[in-house]
Amino acid sequence: MKLPLKGLQHRLDQVIDRIDNPSLLKNEGLGNEIGFWIFDYPAKFELMVRDHIEHISEKLQRRGHQFIHINVFQSLVELLESRKLFDRACQREKQVGLEALKKSLAGPLSQDKLASYIGERYPVAEQDFVIVSGLGTAWPLVRGHELLSALQAVMGSTPLILFYPGEYSGSDLHPFGLIESKNYYRAFKLVPDSERRF
Repeated sequence: MKLPLKGLQHRLDQVIDRIDNPSLLKNEGLGNEIGFWIFDYPAKFELMVRDHIEHISEKLQRRGHQFIHINVFQSLVELLESRKLFDRACQREKQVGLEALKKSLAGPLSQDKLASYIGERYPVAEQDFVIVSGLGTAWPLVRGHELLSALQAVMGSTPLILFYPGEYSGSDLHPFGLIESKNYYRAFKLVPDSERRF
């Protein structure tokens, strides 16, 4: 994805107003679809986006919104630690590599188990919305489309906003904008591409 920095900044500048919109918060006009929103961005701007999430979180709190920000990688570590698997997983990665580790953790780290852990750990039903980030750090142990599918049963009617390091075509998620995949997931773009300025 070739997106100039000013184009990304322009899109980031619209995030607060999009989230603050009563239609998004009430899941209005979605045609019975789940209120899952994706903000995709080039992975090379990860640190900039992290800083912006902190910035918008402070502003949204000042506006009186009740929400939580879930970092997928932190949740992954917490889940492994709760099952006393984290230290062993770190050692195993050194011994066999990431792909072999992914296979050995397929059961303990299934997307359904991670989604259930998030649902137990955070009171998502009591929130105005939930922000999710940290997916790039958790990849390939966690895949965006699989996690979103698993979170449907957890989120209920609470809107979810995923900050995604890659490309979202409106139907397919492409990690980091480099990996060709057919990872179908139906969600809404938080700031549509047509609003990018170059």
